[in-house]
Amino acid sequence: MSERSAKHSTFVIERNYKHSPARVFAAWAGQAAKAVWFPKADEFDFRVGGREFNRGGPPGGPVFTFDACYQEIVQNRRIVYSYTLDMADKRMSVSVTTVEFDSVDGGTRLIYTEQGVYLDGLDTPEQREHGTKVFLDRLGEALDGQ
Repeated sequence: MSERSAKHSTFVIERNYKHSPARVFAAWAGQAAKAVWFPKADEFDFRVGGREFNRGGPPGGPVFTFDACYQEIVQNRRIVYSYTLDMADKRMSVSVTTVEFDSVDGGTRLIYTEQGVYLDGLDTPEQREHGTKVFLDRLGEALDGQ
């Protein structure tokens, strides 16, 4: 039997975008808009109690499954969701995420807070934070390209 472990961590990432909170929020709230900067969802139901689900991975690599449930949505202000991330048939992590959209001079300050438990050494908080930063940079590129 392999070693079982649970590592708890919280990280916060802030990004400033030169777009209104409504525009940045819309990039999270619409399936097509989100697919520009985040893996395309197989299921996307953006409402409290709704689900976002996708499964995929690199060619020849492992299959990852992202399964999220929206817990709270405040239009143009806040999104709270919980999600699991699996690699093949192994649970990597369980997280609660809050995305806040604050109006600032010239645009939006996005504050992304993730509280997670990383299981059995399959992922680390550092790897997750790095990957999230990549996605948030892609979001900025997508917004600037519209």
